Amino acid sequence: MSDVTTGYALELRNIHKTFNPGTINEKVALDGVNLQLEDGDFVTIIGGNGAGKSTTLNAIAGVWPVNQGSIIIGGTDVTSLPEHKRARFLGRVFQDPMTGTAKTMSIEENMAIAARRGKSRKLKWGVTKEEKERYKEMLKTLDLGLEDRLTTKVGLLSGGQRQAVTLLMASLQKPNLLLLDEHTAALDPKTAAKVLELSDKIIEGNHLTAMMVTHNMKDAIHHGNRLIMMHEGRIIYDVRGEEKQKLHVSDLLTKFEEVSGGEFANDRMMLS
Repeated sequence: MSDVTTGYALELRNIHKTFNPGTINEKVALDGVNLQLEDGDFVTIIGGNGAGKSTTLNAIAGVWPVNQGSIIIGGTDVTSLPEHKRARFLGRVFQDPMTGTAKTMSIEENMAIAARRGKSRKLKWGVTKEEKERYKEMLKTLDLGLEDRLTTKVGLLSGGQRQAVTLLMASLQKPNLLLLDEHTAALDPKTAAKVLELSDKIIEGNHLTAMMVTHNMKDAIHHGNRLIMMHEGRIIYDVRGEEKQKLHVSDLLTKFEEVSGGEFANDRMMLS
């Protein structure tokens, strides 16, 4: 791990990843990905199945090593760091509401674990009165009535409530980068909209830099200040600011057809 002079919150330099190289199942997942995120950028990532969206997030998180390239988070080169050592830079929310929380532990215990992540653990473990008050105030902002259920086991919450709590946990330590990997895909449309609204609020309120993978083109256009489209392990479109706000789903479909030479055959994306 070394410090690198870069003005970016995240920099991906020529990232390559091939799974099962030299075998019949060889799959080029990332093919020279270059990306720079400014501090406070909220980027939505779209693309068909196998485009490299979640693979990019996994590369950043260190789920497995990349074959080539550098990953720099907040000026620190983390390329050779294992996943658990990158945790202090990152917050992450997954597609499955059951991931990211300990279901047999209470809401307050889960939040306390998130608050202590990366810090030295003392022998005495417990949730202090001050912490309880802080978590109560944070949960109140969700507007889901969870502030009165601090001792409820997380496993008893609905999918939407769990994702909302996981979002709070992921942002508790104000990470350098928040990764949202299709975090509303398993929720019904109404709950998904609520969780996305909370995501916006948490990202903006904490001035976080975030990346959100989604299959929903409308969500990709509506949320964040920047949108990138991926295809076959490469970034093929990168749009931001006012230009992004003027986008329509039809524009994205046209763009995809242009670069891929084919139609967007992803039903989930078309129906979204």
